Formats: sequence, C-alpha cells, structure tokens
Amino acid sequence: MRGFALLLLLLAGCAPSLPACPVGAPGVTAQLFFGRAGIDEAAWQGFLTETITPRFPDGLTVIDAYGQWRQRATGRVIRETASVLEIATDEAALPRLEEIRAAYRARFHQESVGLVITRNCASF
Repeated sequence: MRGFALLLLLLAGCAPSLPACPVGAPGVTAQLFFGRAGIDEAAWQGFLTETITPRFPDGLTVIDAYGQWRQRATGRVIRETASVLEIATDEAALPRLEEIRAAYRARFHQESVGLVITRNCASF
C-alpha cells in the first residue's frame, strides 16, 4: 500500500494542472506491461478473463508486443514477448491496477509488471 500512496503523490506533482478538457473529461491512461515468456496464450487469456476484465468491464486495449528488461538478480538483459494493456480510466481505478499487477506477479512468478500513468482527456 505504501507504493500506492507514493504513486498518488507522484501523480499529484506529475504535471501542472490541465486546463479544462477541450473534449471529454479529465482522467488517466494506464499502461501495464506484462512479460509473457513461458506464459502461453490460453494462460494469458484466462488471466485476462478472470482477473482483468472483471475490474475493467467497460473496456480496455491489449497490444501484443516484444520487449526487454534487466533482471535484478543477475543483471542479465531478458528479451521476451509481452502484452501491453492500455486503459483510459480515472484515478479511482489505481487500486484495481495494483491488484492486477500483484495477481500477475503471484500467478506467473514474475519479478514485476510495469505501470505507466498519464493524465488525459477522454471521450467515448
């Protein structure tokens, strides 16, 4: 929970106040980066259906990707397929994003799940 409080503090100072949105309403875009090495499509789809979709039933985007990261324990660069999840939402969703990250790390024994938050104006 301490990490979540830090994230909120960082968001508060992330950018100067936005002027009124020219279109839509103010919100945030969350991007989550899931490493997929050793995780087959069926397992990923199961996680998406069981863990992610119930937390964001109104919609999201999944992008197939390829990425790399430095393993903390060894310093080795790991290259792997990935999925990037993008969700236009509001700051109230931040705890649900943290739940998804924790669930993925636990279920698939992952070191981390990347998270980037950007302020936005959105209209659907």
